[in-house]
Amino acid sequence: MDQQPRHELKHEITYGDYLALRRRLLPVMQHDPHVGQDGLYRVHSLYFDNHNDKILREKLDGKAEREKFRIRYYNNDLDHIQLEKKYKNHGLGVKYNAPMTADQVRALLRGDTAWMAESPHGLIRELYVKMKTETLRPRTTVDYVREPFLYGPGNVRVTFDSQIESAGADENFLEPHAAIPAARGKIVLEIKYDRYLPALVAGLLDLGNFRAAAFSKYAICRMVY
Repeated sequence: MDQQPRHELKHEITYGDYLALRRRLLPVMQHDPHVGQDGLYRVHSLYFDNHNDKILREKLDGKAEREKFRIRYYNNDLDHIQLEKKYKNHGLGVKYNAPMTADQVRALLRGDTAWMAESPHGLIRELYVKMKTETLRPRTTVDYVREPFLYGPGNVRVTFDSQIESAGADENFLEPHAAIPAARGKIVLEIKYDRYLPALVAGLLDLGNFRAAAFSKYAICRMVY
C-alpha cells in the first residue's frame, strides 16, 4: 500500500516529443523492472463511477480534491490484480491498494458483491459501502501501453502512455477483448515524484516547453463507452 503523497504532472505530447524525450532519458534513467524486452507493458484498468458521473464531472471541472476507484492488472497477468483508490488533493496524489482474485472480480462484475462486506481488506469493504451508498459501479475499461522510467533521487517515475483504447465494463474485462481506439496518436507524459524533482531530470524533460494538461485517459475513454 502506497500512502506517500506524491506530486503528479501530466502533459499531452506529440510523437516527436516522445522520441526526443526518450532519447534524453535512456542514458540517465532506468526502465521499470517489470517491462518486457521492448521496455513496455500493457495496462488494463476498470474504472468506477456513479449514475450521475460524479468521478467524470469532478475531473472535467478540475475539482482539487477527488478520489477514484479502479481495478487494474498488467500484461494479461490475472494472478496479480489490484483494487486501487487514487486520492488527489491540489496536485498531490496518494494511492491505496488491495489484492483481488480473478474470481472476485468476476463476481463483482456479475453483481455478486456480498462477499466484499466480509473482506479482510479495508479498501474492498470501503468500495462495497460506496457501491451501496453512492451507487458506484463499474463504468469503463481503459487499456493502454506504458513505457516507464525510474530515477532514484526524489523517487521519480516518468511514464509515456500510448495506444489508449476503451471497452465496456463487463466480465470480458479479464479476458482478451475487443477495444476501440479512444485517443489516436495521443501520448501522455506523466511525471511523479516525492518531495522534489531533481534538477537533472527536470532539465532532461525541459518541462517549460510543455503545458500541463488536465488530460484524463478515463474521460477520453468515456467518450467511447
